[in-house]
Amino acid sequence: MKLFQSRKGGEIGHLIILGGGSAAFAAAIRARENGARVTIINDGLPIGGTCVNVGCVPSKTLIWAAETLYRARHSPFDGIESAGDLKDFAALIGQKDLLVDQLRQEKYLDILKKLEGVELIEGRGRLESAVSVRVGERLVEGSHVLIATGARPMIPPIAGLSEVGYLTSKEAFELETLPESLLVIGGSYIALEIAQLFTRLGSRVTLLQRSERILSAHPPEIGNGLAGYLAEEGMEIVTGNMIQSVSEEKGRILVRSLVEGELRSFRAEKLLVATGRRPNTEGLNLKALGIETDEKGGIVVNEYLQTKEPTVYAAGDVLGERMFVYTAAYEGSLAADNAFGPEARIRLEDPLPWVIFTDPQVAGVGLDVIEARQRGIDAEAVVLPMHQVPRAIAARETRGFIQLIRNRSNDTLIGARILASEGSEMLMEVTLAIRYGVTVKDLREMLHPYLTLGEGIKLAAVAFDRDVDTLSCCAT
Repeated sequence: MKLFQSRKGGEIGHLIILGGGSAAFAAAIRARENGARVTIINDGLPIGGTCVNVGCVPSKTLIWAAETLYRARHSPFDGIESAGDLKDFAALIGQKDLLVDQLRQEKYLDILKKLEGVELIEGRGRLESAVSVRVGERLVEGSHVLIATGARPMIPPIAGLSEVGYLTSKEAFELETLPESLLVIGGSYIALEIAQLFTRLGSRVTLLQRSERILSAHPPEIGNGLAGYLAEEGMEIVTGNMIQSVSEEKGRILVRSLVEGELRSFRAEKLLVATGRRPNTEGLNLKALGIETDEKGGIVVNEYLQTKEPTVYAAGDVLGERMFVYTAAYEGSLAADNAFGPEARIRLEDPLPWVIFTDPQVAGVGLDVIEARQRGIDAEAVVLPMHQVPRAIAARETRGFIQLIRNRSNDTLIGARILASEGSEMLMEVTLAIRYGVTVKDLREMLHPYLTLGEGIKLAAVAFDRDVDTLSCCAT
């Protein structure tokens, strides 16, 4: 799709932004750099949006707290006796709240104060036209509009669910007492991250997944491998669920589910629903303006992030795809550049690195083998177990593997899947190699410091053509 002409030549414009998260703030900063005036209209979550308030920041600090407790209780080294105890769950949650407040203040509210020409309006906005938004009785008129209203948890239509006090990720991070037991409906990244952190803090967790394995959108070796490690920590994972109903019984949550044709009952103190997210597009008056949404509710845009209305852009989770804070920020900046900058640019987000912060972590970028072959690429994959990586051996943390995928026709990397402790820290070398056409031969010949995680990428590259088991420590 081509860029619809929407810019005002040399005239300074006015960008109206619906939303107050990462896409909104990135757009506001870039619009000001391009000389435009900005009005941010925010409702729902506080300024900062999902990431800082109920997503990345609270989840990751609690994940690392749970990992600290787990490591203290499980030393892999002889002669070291270690122990850990969760003395005060409320104090842990309080520390998380302080961090959220601090980052919201420093990275959003304080930034807003420094941005001249930016106005913040608290309230629910509704498109009145392609260049105006109504907030209560006030009509805000501008030259362009950016819809960056984010997404919210998607709640499946399960009988009785709306009548019990279920948790989403937001409420799970606000609990004042640690639940003795927790049922989790879902099997993707949010469900798995939260399920493991509560398992490690001491809850008895049962995870109910609809598909035949967790992380069903990824290659089987990823989900099956991670499931084994989670089970070793005490989490019960039940796959192949067709949940029939949810109810309360004697102060506990009761879930009835068909599992392989057998009706089973699961009970716990609390229930977490983590079955995905859906874009916040209701009540924006999109249909009246001819702005399209897809079957999942995401706003349809062209490669310049424009909707069918040339002056209306959309960015971030409201697009219904690639719901990451870093893609949202990139898209917000891009939309502001395309509305007010000197030169239009198309959205380029590939190769897109991503991470699931379980332990071991799941990290990936580019294509997997099946995706590559479906595109007609002569793809080849190699798997290097972490027990062949010297850093992992020395740290006595050898769970998982590194999988690299290359195009045999030109020896370039086209993808990677990593299941490993701190696997995310190995990801960017592969991402850059894919982006800039670095070959497997190039990776093999690059010097990597001994006893680093990054050396695992080199060893995996070596494994395409040689048996790593036949090499000495540093020989390639």
